[in-house]
Amino acid sequence: MKNFKHLFQLPKNHPGPGTSTKQAADTDLPAGDRRSFLRNSALGGLSLGMLFDGKVEQEMEFLTQKVQKASKPSDLKITDLRIAHLVGVPFGSPIIRIDTNQGLVGWGEVRDGASPNYALMLKSRLLGKNPCNVEKIFKEIKQFGNHSRAAGGVCGVEMALWDLAGKAYNVPVYQMLGGKFRDFIRIYADTPEGKTYEEFAKNMEKRRDQGFTFLKMDFGIGMLADKKDALVGAKQWSVRQQWNDSAPGKFGNYANTKHPFTRIQVTKKGMDQLVEHVGRVREIVGYETPLAADHFGHFDVNTAIQIGKAMEPFRLAWLEDLVPWFYTDQWKQISDAIETPTLTGEDIYLKEEFIKLIDAKAIDMIHPDLASSGGILETKKIGDYAEERGIPMAMHFAGSPISMMANIHCAAATENFVALEHHGVDVAGWEDIVTGLKPIADKGFVRVPDRPGLGVELNEEAAKKFLKKDTQWFAPTDSWNTRDSNDREWS
Repeated sequence: MKNFKHLFQLPKNHPGPGTSTKQAADTDLPAGDRRSFLRNSALGGLSLGMLFDGKVEQEMEFLTQKVQKASKPSDLKITDLRIAHLVGVPFGSPIIRIDTNQGLVGWGEVRDGASPNYALMLKSRLLGKNPCNVEKIFKEIKQFGNHSRAAGGVCGVEMALWDLAGKAYNVPVYQMLGGKFRDFIRIYADTPEGKTYEEFAKNMEKRRDQGFTFLKMDFGIGMLADKKDALVGAKQWSVRQQWNDSAPGKFGNYANTKHPFTRIQVTKKGMDQLVEHVGRVREIVGYETPLAADHFGHFDVNTAIQIGKAMEPFRLAWLEDLVPWFYTDQWKQISDAIETPTLTGEDIYLKEEFIKLIDAKAIDMIHPDLASSGGILETKKIGDYAEERGIPMAMHFAGSPISMMANIHCAAATENFVALEHHGVDVAGWEDIVTGLKPIADKGFVRVPDRPGLGVELNEEAAKKFLKKDTQWFAPTDSWNTRDSNDREWS
């Protein structure tokens, strides 16, 4: 065999592997050897040498023009945190930007409908820290989160930390979570109700024609509000105002009254109308497409079981949030009584409350919202715990493409993942909010990006169209720089 060893030998006195290009240029090699080394160490060295005619400085500039300057993860430090509050994507979505001393920028997002202040109050706890220590920082700030929107700041910051860590190490986030189980993430589309059953059915048909292979519908008691003899005890409540926490009522605010305490019931006539409606929708989408159901209204366990049993002929993928998530015993009562899978979790913060539901065998599926459940890594931990006990995980999501990409990486890295919600299907310009992966949603699936970090960057020109009125674009946040509290949780 021919000996090619001489082809791979370094020039005499060469400083060796790992030496920077500048150090190589400054070594004590003779000028001619130095030029020879620089030319031949680059692809196309002959043409490069002809291009610059032996001018070492110009050769160096050319060779290093695409070198990643921010290449010292151990020295990376957080220098700033700012917010741009977007609205209509489809709800309010405060976008987090974390800056660093090496020019890397990390993107995160506070959960839909939450205040930017949940993130801003964390700034004084972040300044000067290395964002690559994601879990360490998360454990320091998680005490400032709570269930539902109160978790938005902690979770949004955690997303941005992973984005920075991925960019610093030049790998996608899913790779840092242990790799991916899938290349494509299935998404399911929530569907507007419509003013009539017929209008709603058409909306479902539109979703199917858009290529979605998994659908969800709302068919709660709000649809029966104006139907004669369909509900018992509903006239004293604003049953159409399920999300309006300021709507008055004779007995109190309906949106903030927990389900068992309204004492609203569905009559046989009302139940028959719900069955007719779901049956018609099922005929449109067919039985090949999974069809889930969400947000039924505020009523007790008995009514939940009655609705569950009435829906069994339609083989729904799940019945969601029939009662509040923290009523573990009631969830078990419902799950044991019906055949259709039960699901909850979009407002739960951290894995401990999911563990209670899972260990009690109270639900058939879990449904974390990554922007509330603790961020990317905590949600993977939740999914992994459920997977070990045979429980599938669907994921709730209603934000911008920044938060969606955080969900995509987590879903890719979690084995028991089923489908991710997408609330922005009908928002014009939604995909333009970021650059990178295009199209984001393609016929009901999202390709897992292989770019570093989350894999997308904010498109300022497009995103500014969604900026909340009377707010500034990533305004300075110096008033949040100073930490004014002792955060230790024990004595």
